[in-house]
Amino acid sequence: MKKIDLKTAKINPISLICEEWMLITAGNSLKYNMMTASWGFMGFMWNKPCVQIGVRPQRYTMEFLEKEDYFTLTFFGNNKDVHTVCGKKSGRDIDKTKECNLTPQVHSTGSIYFKEAGMVFVCKKLYMDKLKANNFIDKNLIEKNYPNDDFHNMITAEIVDAFEL
Repeated sequence: MKKIDLKTAKINPISLICEEWMLITAGNSLKYNMMTASWGFMGFMWNKPCVQIGVRPQRYTMEFLEKEDYFTLTFFGNNKDVHTVCGKKSGRDIDKTKECNLTPQVHSTGSIYFKEAGMVFVCKKLYMDKLKANNFIDKNLIEKNYPNDDFHNMITAEIVDAFEL
């Protein structure tokens, strides 16, 4: 593991999230789940390096995010094999770790990441709220992205550790 200094790292958060995609993993060494995400934010909030992720309420990973204080974001570069499984199949139905041939690692916070990842952010939840229809200024976003009213839960988290493997 090579620690990353987020203040000097040459990371493009837009391409990292929307082109490489990320694996959100929540839970602990006894039970966890992960999901692919390609929407999110990265920046500086409340004097801390932070990320913001959106997770729909019906996603199995959301159950783990609600229970635990920490989660990880793992990036696999342009390798989309993991995301094909973790973006389309539910951990309720299959063992995604086994299906993707991933090797789970336990961070000192108790959160899970994967040995095969190129980069990992360990995140501590700071704030969570559900998007609300009344707060959308551009109502077309609701029609386009939320036809089932399954608005994302938005989680803002501090990046407490970042490293490359």
